[in-house]
Amino acid sequence: MSRPDTRSPDTRSQETRARLLEGALRTLTEQGIAKTSARTVAAAAGVNQALVFYHFGSVDELLAAACRYGAERSVARHRERMAAITSLSELLAVGREIHEQERAGGHVTLLGQLLAGAQTHASLGPATAAGLDLWIAEIEQVLTRVLGSTPFGEFSDPAGLARAVAASFVGIELYEAVDPGGAHAGLDALEQLGALVAALDELGPVAQRAVRAHLRRTVRP
Repeated sequence: MSRPDTRSPDTRSQETRARLLEGALRTLTEQGIAKTSARTVAAAAGVNQALVFYHFGSVDELLAAACRYGAERSVARHRERMAAITSLSELLAVGREIHEQERAGGHVTLLGQLLAGAQTHASLGPATAAGLDLWIAEIEQVLTRVLGSTPFGEFSDPAGLARAVAASFVGIELYEAVDPGGAHAGLDALEQLGALVAALDELGPVAQRAVRAHLRRTVRP
């Protein structure tokens, strides 16, 4: 005889929602957006497909919630590592490490499916953007911290740079599917850029003042 379920209704409901979110992410990654439906997600989650609509209202709303859920978990996994970064070159190196880990976990494939799905599922666009914004916020904090004391600090826009870095990695992740060598070359180039900035940061105070003076003449009106 099976034991009675002693969990509270709220606990059971939360666990079911979590299983559906996990099931949606797994279905998107393994089967693609075209084959993601209430039936396939429910099968991956091991629940009745009616629960998709009970908990989320529609498949699109479930996918949007799963997108946010997946992004929050990914960012949380790497937040401590990001907080310890002390230079731009280190940021790019850590970004490469994260890229390899996320790819191995199927998250790069997932991102590609979410971006593809955003063309036909209206709710996926804002949800995917919100997920990317979580990464951008982390990158912006790092850039603000590591560039603040360099000759580039007063001339840089950490918010804009964070979006540029995030967009570069997204583009490289998608490009890797058709040209792995080219994608790796792009990552190498970003790391070289970080090394150049680090080299300028290591200049003596006189040289740094000269760099700042030059930037003031050429970057700002």
